[in-house]
Amino acid sequence: MLLRASVLLSLLALTGCEEPLTLSKVCEDTPGLCNDLNKDSHCKALRAEVIMARYHEYKHPTDDNKYLLLKDFEKYGQCVSLAAKIEHIKLKEKTTSRVEAHLTSIKEMTRLYQDTQNTNHPGLLYYQWSRNNNQSALTKLLALENDPSVTKDAEIQFFLASYYIKFDEEKTIDLLYKTLELNKADQIPNPEIYTTLISLFYKHEKYKHAYTFAKVAQLSGITNVEIFPIEQQLTAAGKSLNGLDTLAQQTYDSINAGQFVSPREF
Repeated sequence: MLLRASVLLSLLALTGCEEPLTLSKVCEDTPGLCNDLNKDSHCKALRAEVIMARYHEYKHPTDDNKYLLLKDFEKYGQCVSLAAKIEHIKLKEKTTSRVEAHLTSIKEMTRLYQDTQNTNHPGLLYYQWSRNNNQSALTKLLALENDPSVTKDAEIQFFLASYYIKFDEEKTIDLLYKTLELNKADQIPNPEIYTTLISLFYKHEKYKHAYTFAKVAQLSGITNVEIFPIEQQLTAAGKSLNGLDTLAQQTYDSINAGQFVSPREF
């Protein structure tokens, strides 16, 4: 699957012979990709991502590009929907442009879902199922579970974990470990990976595991981790936390370096 980095690199490649592709040039050459979005500074970065992704999908309407655009429109739509609720006393047109942008995001996402109903793209299949309750898409995704397009993609491994957690917690843990294994150097993993691991380990009374990943979560800047109950369980059992603190630092460092290996025993 195309990654965001590769898309941005290709978008920054020279158009024609020499002229670099920029946001202003996209809007100048293809104003229809920009004019139906909000005109003010709200959601500025997300708006820029949507415009560039729209251009890329317009030029090359592949499933990879449709998937990236769908994700961008979902994030942008959520942002601009909140912004649309902010009333401008003197500049009512700003509120109006945000409403128009929100409607654009809904319209475009609907188009992308319709365009990809028969897709075999794992990310699109997950979105078709999770957002539209398309059970056929889920069946196709699960049939691809051992395909390299799934096994080598951290995002899809996480998607599968969010499906299996309802009925197979051990498999969920394996998938979350795999997600961390596939994490690239200096990429920040989805915080839900850590919070889910902590919750599952605590539930199964694997307190050393829960504590280690709670500390990893804290090192990653996640603030809503309740580590005190885990510490109580360990100290009540006479366990030392020093070794686990060291292990947590090593685990965090390995994830941040893109070198994490799934642990089987702590």
